[in-house]
Amino acid sequence: MKVKEIIVVEGKDDTAKLKQAMDVDTIETNGSAINKDILAQIAHAKDKRGVIVFTDPDYPGQRIRQIIDQEVPGCKHAFLSREEAVASGKQRKSLGIEHASKEVLRHALSQVYELSDNRVSDITRADLLRYGLIGGKGAKEKRQRLGQQLRIGHINGKQLLRRLEMFQINKAEFEAVMEQIIQEERS
Repeated sequence: MKVKEIIVVEGKDDTAKLKQAMDVDTIETNGSAINKDILAQIAHAKDKRGVIVFTDPDYPGQRIRQIIDQEVPGCKHAFLSREEAVASGKQRKSLGIEHASKEVLRHALSQVYELSDNRVSDITRADLLRYGLIGGKGAKEKRQRLGQQLRIGHINGKQLLRRLEMFQINKAEFEAVMEQIIQEERS
């Protein structure tokens, strides 16, 4: 599998893992040390081939994603869930793209989102409450499953509505996934 866009990752271990799974070119941010030179490289890559931001599902990864989105708008985004990015064995506490399986990496890169400035959504806060995604027992677990199913990353209650808007998830798609989650809970 050859990926047309250049993939932005945090480090060399992420690049090595992706190259094992598919034919890719990457730009490494050197973790949270992302600087103006790297941002200029990302902007150039976006203009030439397009860019997919693919950072770890943790706070530093989210911070890097936000910096890139602010400085180089229009990049595409791919996500892993925390469960997909956890190391095995003695390194269980380690989290990152370098720990994901080749199949998981390919799947994540096949479901890429492009952020939009047209952040109009028909999903409301009342919908989030109705499905128990905010303000109740088990809300965190439901949000986690929703984020996995929609491949929009880990989300807290305050970010959820904005993230759904950002990725242009419509109400029908949202409700279909939530109904599936409810059915799985009943099983």
